[in-house]
Amino acid sequence: MRMSERVTLRRDCEAIQIPSGVVTTLPAGSEVRIMQALGDTYTVMTSNGYLVRIAGTDADALGKEPTRSVAVAEGTIPTDPAEVEQLVWEQLRTCYDPEIPVNIVDLGLVYHCQVTPLEDGMHRVEVKFTLTAPGCGMGEVLKTDIERKIWSLPGVGEVDVAVVFDPMWNQDMMSEAAKLELGLL
Repeated sequence: MRMSERVTLRRDCEAIQIPSGVVTTLPAGSEVRIMQALGDTYTVMTSNGYLVRIAGTDADALGKEPTRSVAVAEGTIPTDPAEVEQLVWEQLRTCYDPEIPVNIVDLGLVYHCQVTPLEDGMHRVEVKFTLTAPGCGMGEVLKTDIERKIWSLPGVGEVDVAVVFDPMWNQDMMSEAAKLELGLL
């Protein structure tokens, strides 16, 4: 959800500068403006005009409730690769470029998702994704976010996530819904 709410940080909070990907700490008492809260992350603007990304696990620093990713029935471990793949796609739809209010799937950034059964009954998940711009410093941040969310799924025993740049991303790769959200239709 896009928003513009001013809040004062309740405690020191780790943040990632956008678009450089540099990790920083915002001190308690800092005033920030929440620009968007999507997936399980917040994009905020500091009083100096910098955009930073704050993880949902640090939502309490913003006075918000921590967010959760896709829920799976407790104790349920999917055995069918297609079921695991569906859960992976659901998780990928909770990942957002911190500057764009559209998930990475609808942006057309996910090029490949494959689920392969392992001998122990678990599954290997392979994802290849790209960035809207090759020089964006958020690649490793998004990769870590994707890995974390896939690892949280039951039935996943291996995860391989790679940032790729072939083919280069362009706006034609976006879904109709994404184009509509961004006013491109």
